[in-house]
Amino acid sequence: MENIDIRNYIIENFKDDNEAKIKDSIETTIKFRDEDALIGLGVLFELLWEGSKEEEKDDYLKIIISKIKPVN
Repeated sequence: MENIDIRNYIIENFKDDNEAKIKDSIETTIKFRDEDALIGLGVLFELLWEGSKEEEKDDYLKIIISKIKPVN
């Protein structure tokens, strides 16, 4: 079986898409809880994270934590 670079594959898959197409892909993956497509969301998040300033990362973490640990 051939090894593929999944990150590169996903980036190549999205590179020519516009914002609307990428947004639709994200929303469709979430709506239908597509387990396989979650890998792609992880790669997109990685790109977002790597391109973010520390204060933006802190904001993302606060949002994630608030969704994981809802206020009782």
